[in-house]
Amino acid sequence: MGRPILLVDDVMTSGATLMACAQACLDAGSGPVRVLTLARAAKDA
Repeated sequence: MGRPILLVDDVMTSGATLMACAQACLDAGSGPVRVLTLARAAKDA
């Protein structure tokens, strides 16, 4: 198993980009992938 990864993003909207990045890391042989976001975009009410 590879090294653990921390993905950092400023704003998460749907999460699709983070999911794709995490999957790419795992496919490349990384260890566990953790995600840190500074803000999440709210859906319109």
